[in-house]
Amino acid sequence: MKRIAFIAIAALAVTGCDPQPESADKKQGQATEKMQGEAVAQVGMPAIVNFSEMRDAKENYELRDKPQATITYIVDLNGKLHKLCDSVGYGLPYGVQYSNPQKIAASSHNVGYAILPQAEPNGLFMPASADGTWVKCLDPFDKTMKTVYIEPRVIVSPFPLGQ
Repeated sequence: MKRIAFIAIAALAVTGCDPQPESADKKQGQATEKMQGEAVAQVGMPAIVNFSEMRDAKENYELRDKPQATITYIVDLNGKLHKLCDSVGYGLPYGVQYSNPQKIAASSHNVGYAILPQAEPNGLFMPASADGTWVKCLDPFDKTMKTVYIEPRVIVSPFPLGQ
């Protein structure tokens, strides 16, 4: 009897515990990975030596981290610029999130994990994309900075704009 149990355990160890056949997606992913490896072997990587785009990106990040005077414009349908306000910084896209938009959670039947949407600290779920921008504009009446919401079809401001 012990011998049969040993043979059954050995058979499981040899064959593995995953009775699922390999999925088409997994096969395609492996084939793509193999092709990408072959492409790199034949063509090689680009001969980038100055990393100028990375330097530009770093400089832009650092520039955005320093509050500085800017001017915010909107563009009409003819491409003409219209000054909206004196501002500070470069605006913050509405879709920016303070926390990770997804979280890993155990599935309900202990069969693995799932990636679920995660609410922002305010309890709301952000859209995957949005057209709006938050801009800190100078209120011309009391000379304080106030946040104005701008998107293609609407502008929301705590003070009159467009004088």
